[in-house]
Amino acid sequence: MEVKKNIKIGLVQMNCEKAAIERNLLMMDEYLSKCKTNKVDIVCFPEMNITGYIDPNQHSSAVLSLDHNAIKQVIQYSDLYSLCIIAGFVEYNPEGKPYINQFVSHNGKLLGYYRKKTIKDEEADWFSPGDQQPTFSVLGLTFGLSICADIDDPNIFGEYAQKGVKIVFESAAPGLYGEQENRNWLSGYNWWRNNCFEKLGKYASEESIFIGVATQSGRTVDEDFPGGGYLFNPHGECLAESGDMDADVLYVQI
Repeated sequence: MEVKKNIKIGLVQMNCEKAAIERNLLMMDEYLSKCKTNKVDIVCFPEMNITGYIDPNQHSSAVLSLDHNAIKQVIQYSDLYSLCIIAGFVEYNPEGKPYINQFVSHNGKLLGYYRKKTIKDEEADWFSPGDQQPTFSVLGLTFGLSICADIDDPNIFGEYAQKGVKIVFESAAPGLYGEQENRNWLSGYNWWRNNCFEKLGKYASEESIFIGVATQSGRTVDEDFPGGGYLFNPHGECLAESGDMDADVLYVQI
């Protein structure tokens, strides 16, 4: 297994339109091309970046299985660009409500996936919780995944630390409250930023791990997202942040 001393990471703040799978895949391709140019090893996309943050009852055609062509396309991207890709979608569940899935592909292979464990509030009407916390190893770096509301469960990060991960990637799509036409983007951005600093910074320090954050950003057909990319070190300090709510890539190295 190839081991790299320094791993370069791209944390993507992406605008992900709901149920616009082809459009979102094209945007992924553009980000991956930029990341390849910047010699990135691992690219982390936000929660549900492939399907957008959909109501699965309203957009049933955008609820995908792991063998869907869109997922295969992302796996092919990881081969085309020789990258590790962390990406998300709404996953079909034959036994009940769908899962929120974040999967890992590297050099044309699916390494595995994590299903969001913390399903609460309005999400409980739409989605089923996962119950496993797999770890992944790429280029000698062991990492785990968390998704959005998992930020409220310190036990998830503690379990990853016990399993020996170096970094947890938090992929998120925290929808902003209020009417779109009166949106105060700065307040929404600051709300999510403060949440990350208060909780993820604390977990990083307590568990002596890195935590990287990639967040959906911008306006969709009926919902807005704050954006924001962050990297917290094992002392709980924020080593890097995007600095605004714009769609872009935050490049970091650990």
